[in-house]
Amino acid sequence: MKSLLSLLFSIIILSNVAFGDNEPSRWKINPDGSISWIVKDRLPHHDHIEMSGKRISAVIFYGVEKDKSFYIKRDVVWPMLRTIPNNTHASLIHEYTRQVIKHIKINGNPAIEKVNKITLNGTIETYSTVNKDFSYKRVIFPSVDKPVLCEKYVITNNSDKAAEVEIPDISSVFKTEAKKGVYGIYTLVFKVYNSGKYTLQPDESLEFGVTITGTKKGENYDNINIDNELKARKDFIKYLWSNLVLETPDTVLNTMFAFAKIRAAESIYQTKNGPMHGPGGLSYYAAIWANDQAEYINPFFPYLGYDYAIESAINSYMMFAKFMNDEYKPIPSSIIAEGTDIWNGAGDRGDAAMIAYGASRFAMSLGDSAVATKLWPLIKWTLEYNRRKLNKQGVVESNTDELEGRFPSGNANLNTSSLYYDALISAAYLGKSLGKDPELIKKYLKEAKTLKKNIDKYFGDNVMGFDTYRYYEGNDKLRAWICIPLTMGIYDRADETINALFSPELWTEDGLATQSGEKTFWDRATLYGFRGVFAAGDTKRGLEFLEKYSKRRLLGEHVPYAVEAWPEGGQQHLSAESGLYCRVYTEGLFGIRPTGLKSFNLTPQLPEYWNFMNLKKIHAFGETFDIYVSREKGDNLKVVIKKEGKVYKEFHIKNGETAEVKF
Repeated sequence: MKSLLSLLFSIIILSNVAFGDNEPSRWKINPDGSISWIVKDRLPHHDHIEMSGKRISAVIFYGVEKDKSFYIKRDVVWPMLRTIPNNTHASLIHEYTRQVIKHIKINGNPAIEKVNKITLNGTIETYSTVNKDFSYKRVIFPSVDKPVLCEKYVITNNSDKAAEVEIPDISSVFKTEAKKGVYGIYTLVFKVYNSGKYTLQPDESLEFGVTITGTKKGENYDNINIDNELKARKDFIKYLWSNLVLETPDTVLNTMFAFAKIRAAESIYQTKNGPMHGPGGLSYYAAIWANDQAEYINPFFPYLGYDYAIESAINSYMMFAKFMNDEYKPIPSSIIAEGTDIWNGAGDRGDAAMIAYGASRFAMSLGDSAVATKLWPLIKWTLEYNRRKLNKQGVVESNTDELEGRFPSGNANLNTSSLYYDALISAAYLGKSLGKDPELIKKYLKEAKTLKKNIDKYFGDNVMGFDTYRYYEGNDKLRAWICIPLTMGIYDRADETINALFSPELWTEDGLATQSGEKTFWDRATLYGFRGVFAAGDTKRGLEFLEKYSKRRLLGEHVPYAVEAWPEGGQQHLSAESGLYCRVYTEGLFGIRPTGLKSFNLTPQLPEYWNFMNLKKIHAFGETFDIYVSREKGDNLKVVIKKEGKVYKEFHIKNGETAEVKF
């Protein structure tokens, strides 16, 4: 009967038009891995994208109007120019809408731009025609390490006659009030470089640029070399795109994975208390959270091998560690304002479970015993905190969950207990690798075994016709986070849980609804769901919906990253969600599960219609290596681990079978 029901649900789902399949993609993938929108019809169209550097971020609202003119609004953020009151949202933000093209003259006539193409590749590139005989290119990007947003422009004379081109001399300065800034007066400068009157011969080009700079007293960035800044940005993207490389038969998945690495890694700010990864979204900078950083993105960073990101992860865990206490009072949910203050407005959200889970997985994945030893006291403390929060039924109580009361979560929710379960197992693996007390390791494993039973007893239930989980006691509606046990290796209710996730009760064209009957969605739950579905071995449905989701996010109307939420935040490109997208592959499809500082379990789930999938230049467990998975016959797989181009290990296993890898 269950098999019949599963088949029935598959037929229903496959027959539905999800993710706007009838609507053509606006964007296309280019051979170099970038994506482009060829501007023809369906105008006007507007979108927004966030781009970040160590000392700046900007949400660029851009688009093409009905007459093919370009639209832009830049909301520029300086995370370390703190405003008063110095709370979570106290980064200085200023809006800029000025366009240089509107002040350019060609042969004395106003320049009229018609946009032909927009390309995204870690920068925003636009290609236009101006006054019929001139091409016009702009490149918009943040400086990698300076508080500067840069724009480079190139105008080319495509006519057969010389032309007079006038670039305006614009320099506007805005100073904030001293009493409104933590560090006093801030100076914001919009400046055009290489202005003046020029004679352009046929086929000759002229380069000029714009910088938007924010400084405090004693800082000076008056003479920025925009070409050098662009090279640094491109070198950064090149580094990300040449490490942790995904290769599958699906170009959309490969490309979105590549873009996700950009958003995941760029949003790290050099605060006065060290690098702090921040979600972004015009709200969350120079601050860390137990979910976004400790749980979602930090465990991903070792695989990418980006040292600055790893440094930020260690920094975040040590910031949380400062709040350990003998009374086992809750660790704050967020450390804000460059690490100088805290936010704890939602009470205990299950933050200790988030930290224990993330820190133990991060430590093993990094493979550095000194770092792991440094994090061990925090892991032990957070596990003990959770043990003390167990209720009479043996599951973990908390005030809320990561949604902070936006939706009900009862006194004990499925998310927190599931995270604690995985954290116990991970801590046991890590403790053994560090040579910790064998009795403590046995204790953790015993507690995990008991907790798994308690999770099923307390949360296991028939909800809306599915034998899955209730999210909390009294919950009678399906919730997106019923996927969480699957990501933690709990598959007792996998079939019915997956049926519920992909049923019309939860699935929408934008992924999982937070709760059945609601329109609200958060990509984080959808991405956890994908990871869990793949880990549970349902690659057919997992791939079906991952492909549609990825196509929508990468090539649809709002591109190219995973988003936070809707309607809240208007689908901002918060950074940690892109880390979760990458983990769909590393932990879901490839099934990498850390088991020590130098070891991991590998459980590849090769989709039925794929003959291969590769993950190259993985930086984890103290090594750099590649994983090649190929189909031999039927469900038989050949798995090859390579180091420095040479075969290190080779396995012949069934699809979904686990291989143990030790370095």
